Order: sequence, then structure tokens, then C-alpha cells
Amino acid sequence: MKTNRIMDEIRETISPEMKMQMELSVAIANRIYEILEKKGMTQKEFAQLMGKTETEVSRWLSGTHNLTMATICKISAALGEKIIGVPTYSYPTVEEKRMIVAESL
Repeated sequence: MKTNRIMDEIRETISPEMKMQMELSVAIANRIYEILEKKGMTQKEFAQLMGKTETEVSRWLSGTHNLTMATICKISAALGEKIIGVPTYSYPTVEEKRMIVAESL
């Protein structure tokens, strides 16, 4: 793979947090593209669905725009697909807590 020396030097100066943010932003943009392709939807149709301009949507899909959680949720709801996923923890119910306590006695 051919690399760009100048870009490689710039990447070396970026903090680990910034690298992670850049990677996540690109991954989110790629996920949106994947969903649009699966649905046969154009960027223009997506912009109309979102009530946004094509220019704004183009910035989102560039992978360089810092999308808010609210915007990611709106996109997910509009497309009917998860954009990102995070493992969740389910808390025990009151009854489950009682059973745990009773078992420990």
C-alpha cells in the first residue's frame, strides 16, 4: 500500500483520543452509507428525509463532521436502523434482588 509521508507525519502528532474520534466518525459515516445503499436511497433522498440540505448531509458523510448523539439518534430513527451500538446493562428487578438476598441467607 502506498502511503503519503506528510500524512503519516501528521498522524503521528495526533493524540490517541483524536485518532479514536476520527476512526469512529469515519465508521459512522460508512455505516450510514451502508444503510443508504441497502435501502437504495440516494444522498439527496436522505437529505430530504432528514429535512436537511444535501450540503449538510455531505458533511455528515465525509466522516469529518462531529455528529451529536441527538443527530445520530435522529438518523437512526429516520433510517430505521442502528447506526452505533453499545453494550447495555440490565439492572435486576426488585423481585430478582429479593431472590438474591434470600439465596445468600
